[in-house]
Amino acid sequence: MTTTTPPEPHAPATDFEEYVRTRHDALLRSARCLVSDPLEAQDLLQTALLRAYPRWDRIADKRLADAYLRRIMINTRAEWWRRAQRLRELPSAHLPETSVEDSAERHADRTFLMDLVKSLAPQQRAVVVLRHWEQMSTRETATALGLSPGTVKSTLHRALTQLREELLRR
Repeated sequence: MTTTTPPEPHAPATDFEEYVRTRHDALLRSARCLVSDPLEAQDLLQTALLRAYPRWDRIADKRLADAYLRRIMINTRAEWWRRAQRLRELPSAHLPETSVEDSAERHADRTFLMDLVKSLAPQQRAVVVLRHWEQMSTRETATALGLSPGTVKSTLHRALTQLREELLRR
């Protein structure tokens, strides 16, 4: 009587090695989508493979292994990014002198200036806004308003003179 021994089941390591051999290029392309540096992409894939290997036998449906590895790569990339963000802050013995700018005064100045501009005639207001706020050239302002460049220049001159006088009055 001859006894036949049943074939040995594939060891998880053999299955994993075969998976890595067949799917390496596709997984590396996925890693390259997550990080731009080719060497960092290889590191990312290797780290993901190292993290997946101990859990390989828990993946019941091996057709989902790519998704599992990609999820590990995404989580690893996020972990690396968070670690890099933490490392950007360097503690020091002396705190830098910092001051927080109070924007209330700047806001008050802007409100005051807008009130002055509102006191201008509509055409003067339009010329001042286009020339100084929008920083258009004289020619661009003339085209936008349908005026000649000379009219834009004289209107701007009269408007600025009026603003100076109003500023001195207030």
